[in-house]
Amino acid sequence: MYAHIILSMVLIMQHIWANQALVGGQWRQSVAVEIDEDGRISAVTSDAPRLDTRVDVLLPAPANLHSHAFQRAMAGLTERRGPEGRDTFWTWRQLMFRFLEELTPEDIEAIAAYVQMEMMEAGYASVGEFHYLHHQPDGTPYDDIGELSARIAAAAEQSGIGLTLLPVLYGQGGCDGAPLRRGQARFGNRLERFAKLYSRAEKIVDTLSSDSGIGVAPHSLRAVNREELADVISLATEGPLHMHLAEQVAEVDEVQAAYGQRPVHWLLDHHEVSSRWCLIHCTQMTETETVRLARTGAVAGLCPITESSLGDGIFNAAGFLAEGGRFGIGSDSNIRIALSEELRTLEYSQRLRDRHRAILSSADRSTGRLLFDEAVRGGAQALGRRSGEIAVGHWADLLALNTEAVDLEGKAGDTLLDAYVFAGDDRMVSDLWTAGRHMVREGRHVARARIEATYRKVATSLLERI
Repeated sequence: MYAHIILSMVLIMQHIWANQALVGGQWRQSVAVEIDEDGRISAVTSDAPRLDTRVDVLLPAPANLHSHAFQRAMAGLTERRGPEGRDTFWTWRQLMFRFLEELTPEDIEAIAAYVQMEMMEAGYASVGEFHYLHHQPDGTPYDDIGELSARIAAAAEQSGIGLTLLPVLYGQGGCDGAPLRRGQARFGNRLERFAKLYSRAEKIVDTLSSDSGIGVAPHSLRAVNREELADVISLATEGPLHMHLAEQVAEVDEVQAAYGQRPVHWLLDHHEVSSRWCLIHCTQMTETETVRLARTGAVAGLCPITESSLGDGIFNAAGFLAEGGRFGIGSDSNIRIALSEELRTLEYSQRLRDRHRAILSSADRSTGRLLFDEAVRGGAQALGRRSGEIAVGHWADLLALNTEAVDLEGKAGDTLLDAYVFAGDDRMVSDLWTAGRHMVREGRHVARARIEATYRKVATSLLERI
């Protein structure tokens, strides 16, 4: 019943008026946006008379292109050194495996709904859920093989977010074909069973709102062998295709030893990587690989807060953009949901490496403007979602900022976006629409009280169990 209320929130024509809005790459004044009953933008008018629904600044809302929802409940639990006196991605990974053994389907739904709610309050209208938690803790499938996919979908019904579900194929424990270890059993499928899971996930997504979608995600070159990678690409001939690639030095070394090439080099030589692909992280690329990947039209899925947290490395965003590359932003481990901070961290990583300022800017766009534009464009492409612009025919994925915030007051245009990215935080987000569903009002998700109360109970219970 509650989910029905959320998903029926845009059954009437809506009108929004903005003092200023970013439309077609230009700042416009007194902009009226009309949203039809399906949640798509049906008209955009500049210099329009004021309407009842008014906002200060209206922007296209980006997609969060990479999330592991369940990891949100781990935030703050992994900040101690491992027993060897040195902590890395690989020791963090062992803690993650132990944590997920405790998660029930009900836990997963509650955590996903909460993190999706936080995403919308931060300014994301949609999410690509890189969903690899499929089975019971010992690896036995649930009676419904899509049980946990259904839980992610149920969370999206609660939160109202635009969901692109990305079921993950995870078949082995390394490039040597090692069996999955304890902690990985919940991920594991060989191709035949995965095809059944994928088919079930398609049916689940079909029950959601019309802006929902599905893609496919071979986890990585370590977790999927060559034959199954080719087969899973053929399994889903339409929709987004996401994969982790070149995130860690040890991963690069392992792939090179097994395949005779570095991960990016091997993938580009053996598969037709195109604009349908989204390659996650890519923090360990050579200059040649950076150029080659940029020219494919694929999106680099960047998760700067998580990459910083895990010590992954620094993506060469400047070189990638110089070759026409596209990127989008994801929150990955969900240790912190903060859109402006993701963008800021990306730029600051480039400055720390290169010892310059305003690196991701151009002759006609300030740093904040370029970061925001590219994140919006790349995120929409990565999810195969017709969004990313305030334009007729696009989903009404819209983000409003409140210029009463101290650091935004009196600012306009690109300067306003610079202040949002480099001096601001999520408190500047006043409103959020996803496919026309007005889910955040005055900075607060319309279902926050209910979703938060359920999550608090789950989080407390998990702390007792682990």
